[in-house]
Amino acid sequence: MDKKLITKIVFIFGFGFLSAYTSAQHTNVVIGTKNSPNEPSICINPKNTKQLVAGSNIANLYTSEDGGVTWTESVLQSPHGVWGDPIITVDTAGNFYFLHLSNPLNGNWIDRIVCQRRNAGGQTWSDGGYAGLNGTKAQDKHSVVVDKNTNYLHITWTEFDNYGSFSPQDSSRILYSRSTDLGDTWSTPVKLNKVSGDCIDSGNTTEGAVPAIGPNGEIYVCWTGPAGIVFDRSTDGGNTWLDNDIHVSDHPGGWDFEIPGISRSNGLPFMVCDLSGGPHNGNIYINWADQRNGNNVTDVWLVVSEDGGNTWSAPKRVNNDGTGKQQFFSSMTIDPVTGYLWFVFYDRRNHSDNQTDVCMAVSKDGGNTFKNFKISETPFLPNSGIFFGDYTFVTAYNNIVRPIWTRLHNGKLSILTALVDVNTTSVNEISNSEDQPVLSPNPATQTAYYSFKLHRTEQVKVHLMNSEGKLITTLKSGSYPAGSYIEEIDTNKLQLQPGIYFIEKQLGDYTKTSKLLITGSK
Repeated sequence: MDKKLITKIVFIFGFGFLSAYTSAQHTNVVIGTKNSPNEPSICINPKNTKQLVAGSNIANLYTSEDGGVTWTESVLQSPHGVWGDPIITVDTAGNFYFLHLSNPLNGNWIDRIVCQRRNAGGQTWSDGGYAGLNGTKAQDKHSVVVDKNTNYLHITWTEFDNYGSFSPQDSSRILYSRSTDLGDTWSTPVKLNKVSGDCIDSGNTTEGAVPAIGPNGEIYVCWTGPAGIVFDRSTDGGNTWLDNDIHVSDHPGGWDFEIPGISRSNGLPFMVCDLSGGPHNGNIYINWADQRNGNNVTDVWLVVSEDGGNTWSAPKRVNNDGTGKQQFFSSMTIDPVTGYLWFVFYDRRNHSDNQTDVCMAVSKDGGNTFKNFKISETPFLPNSGIFFGDYTFVTAYNNIVRPIWTRLHNGKLSILTALVDVNTTSVNEISNSEDQPVLSPNPATQTAYYSFKLHRTEQVKVHLMNSEGKLITTLKSGSYPAGSYIEEIDTNKLQLQPGIYFIEKQLGDYTKTSKLLITGSK
C-alpha cells in the first residue's frame, strides 16, 4: 500500500448514502491472529533495532527480525504457567525479558509475577524466575524497568488479599522488587503505598504501578487508586522510600470507566523519565486517561515534573480534537535518544458511533505541545462482548517507533503494529476540528460538494483525479484565510462520467484525498 495518506470518503449520489474510512501513510502490519489475542506489549532492541519482541494475552509470543515488517507467532510456556498481562523489556546486552502472570499446576492462580529471559542472540526462553509468591494472595498488573547502568530489573505491581473481594477486610497494595541477576531471583517485596485500596479491581483499587529510572539511578514509581495518581521515590536502589506518597493529580471518575462497545476500559498511568541528555533531561512524565469532562468524554492527559517528582505541572490534554469524543487506552514511551514522547490511543473523533481509529501523538518539546496523527488504515467496530484487555503499547528508539494495538474485524481479534514514518507525521496530522460534513443532495447526479476548515491562513490546492490517480483538473489554488469552506463540483461541466474519482485537498502541510463515486443516469 502507498505510504502516502489516503483518506477515503465515498459519496454515492442518488441514494443519499455517506460512509467514510481512512488509511494512513504508516503501513499497518498484522502481527498475530491466533488464540483471540488482546492486551499487547512490544519492545525494540537498541543494540539491533531490526529486532522486536511482542506479546499478548494470554500466552502469545511474537518476534520480528526485520524491524516489524514480518513476524513469527508462537506460544510462550513456563512451568509456572503463563496467564496474561504481558510486559516486555530489554537490557543493554540485548537480553529480552517477558514478564507475565502465573497459573501453575501446583499452586494458586496468579500467585506470582514471572520473568522469563531470552539471552542475546538466542531463541529460547528460560523457565523464569518470579517475585511476589505469598501464599494465596493474588499478584497482578505489573510493570518493569531496566537500570541501563547496572542492568538491574525493577518491577512494581498490585497485591490483592483476595482478588475480586467486596469485603472491607480485604485490601490491595503496591509492591516493589528488584533482580540483580538477570531476572533469575528477586528481592523480598516492599510495600510502597500509604493509602490502600479495595480488592474489587476497579477505581478504588490501588493499581497501575509503573517504575522509571532517574538520571542518577533514582527509582521512581507512580500508580493510581483511591488517593488519585501518586508518586514515590527511592534514591538508594529500592531499599528505602519516601515517608509519604506525593500527590500528582486527581483521577476524576477513577481509572475504571465505561466506553461504549468496550467490555472493560481503564486509564491506568504510564510513566517515563528523560535520560536522553537533551534539553529536558531528567524530566518525569506521567500519562493517563480519564473522564473529568463527563461520562461521554474521555481524554488523554500528561503531567511533568522537573524536580525529581517533588512538584507536578497541571494536566495537559494530549488529544487535540474538540470536546465530546472518546480517546482511551492510552500508552506512552520516550525515545531515549531524541527525548521525544510518543503516545498511542484509540480515537473516535472522526465518528459519531462506536467506530474506532488508532491514533498517535508526539511531543518534541518536553510535553508542551502535541501533534496528533492517525496510524490505523481503517477504523473498526468493537463489541462489548469481546474482551480487549487493559492496554495498548508503544516502543521507540532513535526515531524508530512501533505501536501495538488490538483490533476486531469480522468477529475476530488481531494484533497490529504500524511502521511509523516519523518524517511524515505532519502529512497525516489530525486537525483541531473535523472537516465540515460533505453535502450530498438526494437524489443528485450533477453536483457534488467538498468542504474544508482552516484554522489559520493557508495555501490551498484542490485537485480532481481519475481512478488511476492522474490529474484531471485543479479545482482550487491559492491562499485562503481561516474559515469554513463548502465548494461545488459541477459534474456535467467537467464532463465526469459515472465512476470513481479522487479529490486531493492540500491544506498547508495537511493532505487529505477523498474518493468520489458518482452513480446514476446522466
